[in-house]
Parts: sequence; structure tokens; C-alpha cells
Amino acid sequence: MILTRSLEHHSAGKEAGQLFLRPLEQSDAAALAAAYRRNREHLAPWEPVRADEFFTTAGQEAVIRAKLNLYEQGNEVPWALTTAKGIIGMITLSGIVRGPFLNANLGYWVDEAWTGKGVASGAVAAVVDMGTNELGLHRIQAATLAHNTASQAVLKRCGFARIGMAPSYLRIAGEWQDHVLFQRIMF
Repeated sequence: MILTRSLEHHSAGKEAGQLFLRPLEQSDAAALAAAYRRNREHLAPWEPVRADEFFTTAGQEAVIRAKLNLYEQGNEVPWALTTAKGIIGMITLSGIVRGPFLNANLGYWVDEAWTGKGVASGAVAAVVDMGTNELGLHRIQAATLAHNTASQAVLKRCGFARIGMAPSYLRIAGEWQDHVLFQRIMF
């Protein structure tokens, strides 16, 4: 079950109107492509190298289709962060494992114009709540680049604990990079 959440009670909502965390839809492809193009340089140090196709509507149609297929299989839950003007970010629970693990991986990004305004913290808090109460997860894990102190601060504000360092964990910005690992145990 994917729920829509208003994030207006967080600091960014007061200055820009309502913010929402809502299910990603196939119809979001053009708006998501525009958001990625707008943030291409901002996100480049934090993400894998992306082919030019990724930043097109057709590229995002394929990405969204894959994410929604994973959702239907119970392996991923993707949300869009939105305002009245459109998409300003994404947050996803991926690699969902049931059984005795009840775990998921958390990933997110926020539009450069919205960083430092409580948007990421509000979205992460809402997803942790939905992960616990709607998905029945016991644990959510996240990994940040070792030098991504802003994302680490978001995770700490949302109750995540640092659990270690993973050398050469993911290929980000064209290089295998070390990541700090975090987890949040819900029950």
C-alpha cells in the first residue's frame, strides 16, 4: 500500500505552500525528466553516471515502468516529492525483503532549490512511518557517501544510527566510493 502524505508541517511547507509525498505514477515521466535535467549538476556527485537518455521523458518512462513493476512484485515502493509546481524529488524503499528480515533500503534526492529546508527530513520521517505502519518493516537501511554530511544529518535527525563503513560500496560519479552505513530499527 502506498500512501500520500502532506509534508506541510515541516519548515519548507510554510514558505512554499503544501509539499506532498505521493506515489510515483507513469504519468510523471515528463515532470521527473525535467526535475532531473534541472538538477543534473547538483545530483552528479551523488549518483551513478547517467546516460543522456535518462534525462528524457522516454528515459523516465522506462525508469518509472521498472519501478512500478518492482512495486507490483512487492520489492520497491517509489514516491515523488511534489509541490503545486511539480516534482522536487524522489524517495524510494527498494530491495524489500520479507520473512525474518523485514528490511528495505532507503534512497532519496531533493531538488537543489529545496535543500536545507527540511524537505528530506520530512520525507524520510514519513517514509519511516509508512515503512513501519503500512509495510510492517522491522529495519530500514541507508548508505551515504562518506563525505555527504548533509544526508548523514538527515538520517540522524530521523533516528537512524551509523552502523559502519562499506569500502568501495557503490559506483558513484564514475568511481567506486566508500559509504557510511545507517539503519533504523522500528520494533
